[in-house]
Amino acid sequence: MVPFGGWDMPLEYTGTIEEHLACRSDAVMFDVSHLGTVRLTGPSAFDVLQAAFTNDLGKIGPGRAQYTHLLDDADGSVLDDIIVWWHPGDDPVFDVMPNASNTSRVTDAIGGIDITSTRAVIAVQGPNARERVGTVFPEAAAAGRFKVTRCTWNGQPVVAAGTGYTGEPGIELAVPSEVAASLWADLAAAGIRPAGLGARDTLRLEAGLPLHGHELGPGITPLQAGLSWVVAFDKPEFRGRSALIDERERGVHRRLRGIATEGRRPPRSGCAVYCDDSEVGGVSSGNYSPVLEHGIALAFVRPDVAIGAAVEVDVRGTRLAGTVVPLPFV
Repeated sequence: MVPFGGWDMPLEYTGTIEEHLACRSDAVMFDVSHLGTVRLTGPSAFDVLQAAFTNDLGKIGPGRAQYTHLLDDADGSVLDDIIVWWHPGDDPVFDVMPNASNTSRVTDAIGGIDITSTRAVIAVQGPNARERVGTVFPEAAAAGRFKVTRCTWNGQPVVAAGTGYTGEPGIELAVPSEVAASLWADLAAAGIRPAGLGARDTLRLEAGLPLHGHELGPGITPLQAGLSWVVAFDKPEFRGRSALIDERERGVHRRLRGIATEGRRPPRSGCAVYCDDSEVGGVSSGNYSPVLEHGIALAFVRPDVAIGAAVEVDVRGTRLAGTVVPLPFV
């Protein structure tokens, strides 16, 4: 167990690499109850979220989920990256899912009710996730990719969404705290093995997915992180819009790229990146890829460092040879 965002989190159960490969080949489950849940209801909820977040909820509808950002209004940097679950039904109900330590920041921006302490969230991920959940909880297993459904478990209300953070198909289950342990036990009995924070990080890195505090955070905008698709510039207003328009017009000064390094030694966050003996940026996240069996990294580098470029990553004085590659790695 390790501290993470004010929570005690399981780093591993049987081993990070073993859990990682189980997710890629079968199905695992993560306890991600550290994620926040801020619930907004009522006729004004849609407009509040539209004005606060970068993406356009008008592109989806009830029973769908959407990835979005909350920006600093001054410089357009990402205060948090968020999933919004729009419940099915005629009455507007939105569950806004911020990162572990950012829930109060989100409630300051949008209001709503923080229901984090009332529920647990179990993320089942992997190519066989839906099939295995279906043997235990078929109503939840029916939630398609980025779809949201409401169902019941042992008489308690559950919200299920076809979302996740591994690059694999999967389902996330928001279940009342008092029945979470029984659902976890039944999922384990169905052959879904538990996985910890270590595998969650290596899986999202292989999938090229950003982590707040590394690829997103103070001074980092969606445009620098290669996430312009999250920004609905055609919306008349949202926090940080003017700053992003200014940056788009002048061009970003750095860009997030993927780097594949040679050998098993992993690059790490903070390592300098060199191209033609000139320092061109730094690693934001790095690790060993259990699937590819070599090092991989996300790095912010000069915009002129293109895919295919030969680079070196300085790991404690040792230069690891690498290549800039397309994302995702896996």
